[in-house]
Amino acid sequence: MKASTRILLRKHGWRIDRAAHNYIYFVFYYPYVRTLYHLFRVLAARFTWVRPLRSVIRMAFDRYHAKYLSGGDARAIFNLNVDLRAAGARNREIIPYRYAHSIIIGNPRFVAVMDCPCKKTLGAPPETLNSCICVGESTARFWVERLEKKYNARKISQDEALSIVSRFRGMGYVTQAFFKVATGGTFGVICNCHPDTCVSLKATEFARRFDPSLSMAADAGYAVGRDPERCRACGSCVRVCHFSALCLENGEWSYDSTLCTGCGLCAEHCPESALSIHADPDGPVPLDLDIIRERYCG
Repeated sequence: MKASTRILLRKHGWRIDRAAHNYIYFVFYYPYVRTLYHLFRVLAARFTWVRPLRSVIRMAFDRYHAKYLSGGDARAIFNLNVDLRAAGARNREIIPYRYAHSIIIGNPRFVAVMDCPCKKTLGAPPETLNSCICVGESTARFWVERLEKKYNARKISQDEALSIVSRFRGMGYVTQAFFKVATGGTFGVICNCHPDTCVSLKATEFARRFDPSLSMAADAGYAVGRDPERCRACGSCVRVCHFSALCLENGEWSYDSTLCTGCGLCAEHCPESALSIHADPDGPVPLDLDIIRERYCG
């Protein structure tokens, strides 16, 4: 057994079931995600009338979910050069789900990338596949040692990870950090996601046919501000927003904070720098490493 496999299994302690789930999840990443996608699609198409399924979906999302990241928060993670540990119930202020909300990164300089199972499932262009990133040695080393041939996993530098995120955000992809009970209840996997080719975003779409309040991803924790003197009503922000939070009608710009995920794409794509993001007092706490170190570590 490879050392990375022993490390991956050991972190689950006596929970052999979670260790086995963790191993199967990554070794069979593509068929695992593909199966979940087709299961969700069938349920959403034919069984929305089955009320108990709402509780089942909520229970599943409590154990496997994501957090939207702003570009700045993503960049800070890939610039991290010391271990980070923030674990405890207070983390639900950042990741508001019942389980899987620890933020633990060991050796953040060890980064890997491999083909995204969501993009493979949904037929994304080949040049976008190698975009699922792992930060932290325990899981990233497992990817490199076990999944190189299967999913084109490879070790990359932090600078290359930053370049991948920047390239995808430039194309209008949101950044998500994923948390899963079966992978130790913490995150480490960060992916570049588009609604057309992301099973996580599709899962939220399907789940909301059962209950509009369900979501597989927590908001980033930011709201959008606009400088009317800079804004030229060009519509760039509206076109890049995947969540219908922005509207431009008859030259009038409007913003619906209830639909906004705080991803920050609109601000990054504004040619006039008329938009900015700021912490939303009514939303979850951002996954901002400075805030986490100050309030949640120790």
